[in-house]
Amino acid sequence: MVESSFEITDIIIDCSDPDRLAMFWAAVLGRPIEGRKGPYVWLKRQPGAPSVGFQKVTEPKAGKNRLHLDLAVPDLVIAKTAVEALGGRRIEGYEAGGFLVMSDPEGNEFCLVPVAPFSFDESGHADYLDDLKL
Repeated sequence: MVESSFEITDIIIDCSDPDRLAMFWAAVLGRPIEGRKGPYVWLKRQPGAPSVGFQKVTEPKAGKNRLHLDLAVPDLVIAKTAVEALGGRRIEGYEAGGFLVMSDPEGNEFCLVPVAPFSFDESGHADYLDDLKL
């Protein structure tokens, strides 16, 4: 294994309204808003995890994210309902791949996945939605 001097310290999400998006993600991740400075709003850092920040940008989101988060949850139905109650929504069209894809209020995609192990086949189809009614 090759040792690296690189470490992921921050995850920054570009957005038009950092206060609104920080409130959404603070509720989803259970991390309170820790501070604001310039164009940034930061959530409280958790030990051993990257910090999460929201940067105000002027250009709107265009197209599908090239990077997304997978959030492991104990109950997919409860998590989906909670995300929707906070202003997120389910992104339709990913069911064929077996993934529960959601978006935050500004359209940034993320997946809800089970805490329990799941598998996927050679084509990338995950099995965790196969018997779930959403």
